[in-house]
Amino acid sequence: MPLLYSIGKVTVGNALMLGWRPHVEGLENIPATGGAIFAGNHLSVADELFLGAVVPRHIAFWAKAEYFRGGGVGGTLTKFLMNGLGAIRVERGGGRAALTAFDGAIPVLKAGDMVAVYPEGTRSPDGRLYRGRTGVARLAVAAGVPIIPVGMQGTDKAQPIGQPYPKPGKGKIVVKFGKPIETAGRPDDRTSLRALTDEVMAEIQKLTGQEYVPRYAPPREAPPREAPPGDPA
Repeated sequence: MPLLYSIGKVTVGNALMLGWRPHVEGLENIPATGGAIFAGNHLSVADELFLGAVVPRHIAFWAKAEYFRGGGVGGTLTKFLMNGLGAIRVERGGGRAALTAFDGAIPVLKAGDMVAVYPEGTRSPDGRLYRGRTGVARLAVAAGVPIIPVGMQGTDKAQPIGQPYPKPGKGKIVVKFGKPIETAGRPDDRTSLRALTDEVMAEIQKLTGQEYVPRYAPPREAPPREAPPGDPA
């Protein structure tokens, strides 16, 4: 585990555990060694904080590429923190640039580390669980690692959208881990990846009890709308 990550668990992690005393179920489903992907619902920025606090192993979280390029004292410090925490760089552009996140995650997973992914692609705008995007399945099959479903509850109360940090005493935090879904040897064609993604989302829903919405979550600035019939993704 990177030194800075260890320090963060002792400081920030323990503060979260003491301040909110999250209820955790299914820790036995987290393998002691080997690569794996946590795939969870996404209610709040605090999801990553509480996931990192309760999981005993290192998780390589994603961070936008700008954090790795900063200049000046502040930028240099941010870059040092990102590298020290073992973060994975994400290019915000489309096309090949966006695929660098996968390029960075696959060797991390094959080396035995863990990565967190939120298949909905954005925070839920209304607390419901939206259709998952197939990136989590594509990454897991490419790396040959299991997917561990994660269900978060209460993080949207602890840190609502727009709130810069979790509010002490707000929200009853519940974190549930489902049984690993093995992906080694699974086909990587579009239909198979869609089916695997739907399987993952079904397991997440079992953990959270959220209402499932069979369409992608809308951008945060736009209201939810019905997806067109026959959406093939």
